[in-house]
Amino acid sequence: MDNAVRTNSRVPVLDLLRLAAVVAVVLYHYGFWGPTSTNGVSQVAIPALAPIGQYGFLGVSVFFTISGFVIAYSAEGRSWVGFAIARFSRIYPTFVLCMTLTFAVTLAAGAGHFDVTRTQWFANLFIAAPFLGQPYVDTVYWSLVIEVVFYGWVALFMMLGWFPRRMDALILAWLAITFANELTIDAPLFEKLFIADDSGFFAVGLLIYQHYRGRRGMRFWSLFALAIGTAIFQATHRLERLGAHPDSTFDPKVVAVICIVALFGVFLATRIKRVPLPATIVLAAGGMTYPLYLLHMQMGYVIFTATSPHDHAAVAVTAIVAGIAVLAWAIWRFVEPGMHRWVKSKLTQMAARFGWSSSMTSVTVQ
Repeated sequence: MDNAVRTNSRVPVLDLLRLAAVVAVVLYHYGFWGPTSTNGVSQVAIPALAPIGQYGFLGVSVFFTISGFVIAYSAEGRSWVGFAIARFSRIYPTFVLCMTLTFAVTLAAGAGHFDVTRTQWFANLFIAAPFLGQPYVDTVYWSLVIEVVFYGWVALFMMLGWFPRRMDALILAWLAITFANELTIDAPLFEKLFIADDSGFFAVGLLIYQHYRGRRGMRFWSLFALAIGTAIFQATHRLERLGAHPDSTFDPKVVAVICIVALFGVFLATRIKRVPLPATIVLAAGGMTYPLYLLHMQMGYVIFTATSPHDHAAVAVTAIVAGIAVLAWAIWRFVEPGMHRWVKSKLTQMAARFGWSSSMTSVTVQ
């Protein structure tokens, strides 16, 4: 597929949905979860937002659905090597930068509530720090680990020639493993290796891409319904763990409704070619969400706790999140492009030396 086709095929509403999803996650972390914890009881920055903010955890699920769509898009016209290079150069440089910034702020101002070490920073360079016996610098990185595992499976299936040719079989096998694990063995290794807590959302995204490319028919809609049902099951099942929060008041029916609306929102977004907003604003909204997601929680918690704005918590949180949003925009606008180009160029050259074809093609949906 040539560059012109990819440019014209951009899905602008997905950029806006990304921003909406990260706003939901921010509401969750500041309106329901807490900036500090003493004896297991969280200090919530803006408790008045709790009835709405508690459902913001589903913003991550929306990211996973969008990721399923984007990864299918990104794999088109690439070898597995090219796909791996594109994903690594897109995700890793920004992660290292944002993780290091969060580490530096925590080291400078987190004493008394948040402690970090250089060993912890080093372990986090490998993203899945807990596997090296160290905690995350920011616990939001758990979702990035899930993303990387998903990328790994897609790259493997591309190498084997199964993706996307055997998409239906792969999705059915994946969902079968999900239910086998959740309803029977419930093994943590299976859960992590096969993304058993989030597979439905990724599968919905993969199927939305197939619909975007023209697929229809009873087989498609049946698989789509199965994937949506799995996603709803996983979201409501997750409430058992979130219920440990002292202020938990989750309603599974509300979670199910939010999932249905969000998933069909992503589906409908792929049918809308234009939005009544300047393209630069839409592009910025989507581009800044990744660094904003990586920076907003731990860095924001540290700043909020260090300034102790108990009498003006809402104003303080608004100012903190706005400041971090500006930082995220600056990273996307001025830093990311150069980092991505440099890493992609180096990895492409390395692949060429090994005789691996990357078949790199410009992709605008990221």
